[in-house]
Amino acid sequence: MVRLLPSLPPYLASLPKPTAPAFSSSLRPPTMSSSTPVPAAEASRPRKLPVLLFDVMDTIVRDPFYHHIPSFFQMSMKELLESKHPTAWSEFEMGMINESELAKKFFNDGRSFDLEGLKDCMVRAYEYVDGVEDILRSLKKNNYEMHTFTNYPVWYQLIEEKLKLSEYLSWTFCSCQIGW
Repeated sequence: MVRLLPSLPPYLASLPKPTAPAFSSSLRPPTMSSSTPVPAAEASRPRKLPVLLFDVMDTIVRDPFYHHIPSFFQMSMKELLESKHPTAWSEFEMGMINESELAKKFFNDGRSFDLEGLKDCMVRAYEYVDGVEDILRSLKKNNYEMHTFTNYPVWYQLIEEKLKLSEYLSWTFCSCQIGW
């Protein structure tokens, strides 16, 4: 007998299989407003389990911060951590400051840097963690409902543009949209 679809990896085979697709194929993250009504058809539809939630950075996508960003700034990690502002990045992740404010606030001493160059460095470094894309593909083919949660800033859109994560899961919980 010829098998057309790959089987789940052994460590995922014990998960119960949903019987039908349980997620939207929308490429846009949903708005997380409490004023957004849930369509009646969705509200009455029984929930298909399991629903799988994945963190993005260093779970699905390699985080460039530890390996690529210090070299971009021509610093060691220790030097970078000592010279960057202690809260600027987390404020950016939560959507409290925008890119231009991040550029002004990133370093404690207010020095300027090439923000577009930093973004380009990060985009070049974004890649799937080894084996993860195969796992996501297999889970999708087996109709699992999958969502992301991330405290990554609006630059999650750069990850989406490069890696097309929405082919497998929904960008559901992004701190830059909903806060922490």
